[in-house]
Amino acid sequence: MLENEPSSVRGGQELSLLDVCHGLSKRGHTITLLYLKEGNLIEQYREFSIDLVNIKSYILDRSTINYFFDFFADILKISANQNSVVYSNRYHDVFFGYVLSVFKKIPSVCHLRLPPPPGFGRPHTIGLKGTKQFITISQQTKLDWINSGVSADKIDVVYNAINTELFKVPENFYDLRIKWDIAEDVKVISYVGRLDKEKGIETLLKAFSLLLKSGYKLRLFIAGKPLSTEQEYQNSLEELVTNLGIKEHTSFLGHVNDTTSLYQVSDVTVLPSLWPEPFGRTIIESMACGTPVVASRTGGIPEILTGEFERGLFETGNERDLADKLLKIMHWRDSYPHLQQRCRTHVLCNFDRENMINSIEKVFMKVIKN
Repeated sequence: MLENEPSSVRGGQELSLLDVCHGLSKRGHTITLLYLKEGNLIEQYREFSIDLVNIKSYILDRSTINYFFDFFADILKISANQNSVVYSNRYHDVFFGYVLSVFKKIPSVCHLRLPPPPGFGRPHTIGLKGTKQFITISQQTKLDWINSGVSADKIDVVYNAINTELFKVPENFYDLRIKWDIAEDVKVISYVGRLDKEKGIETLLKAFSLLLKSGYKLRLFIAGKPLSTEQEYQNSLEELVTNLGIKEHTSFLGHVNDTTSLYQVSDVTVLPSLWPEPFGRTIIESMACGTPVVASRTGGIPEILTGEFERGLFETGNERDLADKLLKIMHWRDSYPHLQQRCRTHVLCNFDRENMINSIEKVFMKVIKN
């Protein structure tokens, strides 16, 4: 398994890989984790992996002879038998995965969890061509990669899934509200995810401002933190909150370990992405906790919010449309209390973790046999 940084702080793709690896290990598969940086999930990997290998770089840097030798030294120190598969968790690492597969004479699989970039360098092009099979996390992402030149028959779609024993409906919603110091008549809107411009958080803040001006009693929780290179972005969000006059009603929580409690205490969760979000893991986390979601009509999100939940889709970047959708849904506890269980049932029926692991395991077995 090739991973960048096994950390829950970075986002959903790291958590999804952990779920896949843990699930496969419980089925008797042996896992070797290759990683660049040590994150806060590393100890969980130690519990079930047969080996953890710190790699210097997945990129073949030819600028110095030392980088060149380090790249191949890392390749040579990795052990694999004939029934092994090289599994990259992102397209950035496919060249290393391809070279490793050639040296060990085993197939390589790449999980395409992001849309393709505008262009590829020569190493990535070589790595993509040498990859035996790909997995995408939505039909839309598959289509994006087909349009970039990957053959359709080399791509399997496997939707993300979560541990529904971890994300579940609260036993007593009103007791939870007391713990969070939230009045019973206040509606709570939350965002959970990385603080990044492509996530469209400004759209949410503006929509929240519109609702407050209408006289509703509201609280907005922003849970997450920016990557180390994007700290200025959080400062700009806090400045926008002040300028919109919503500071008193808005809380930046930083990274939250117990996101289940936040989903449970919320009336609505929002994913206001501006970019073509390939999936949106926080959508199914929230719905598994019985909390409905309003999200941008972009990327793979419409493949999650289907049927009756389509009403939670709003036009990307449109704060007025988002405010209207929130207004229609945030009073559901009074008007449609059965929505809580319907949200959870939707996740249980369509995004089951065992089904996800089954599907990924089938891809691995297929490339080994072929």
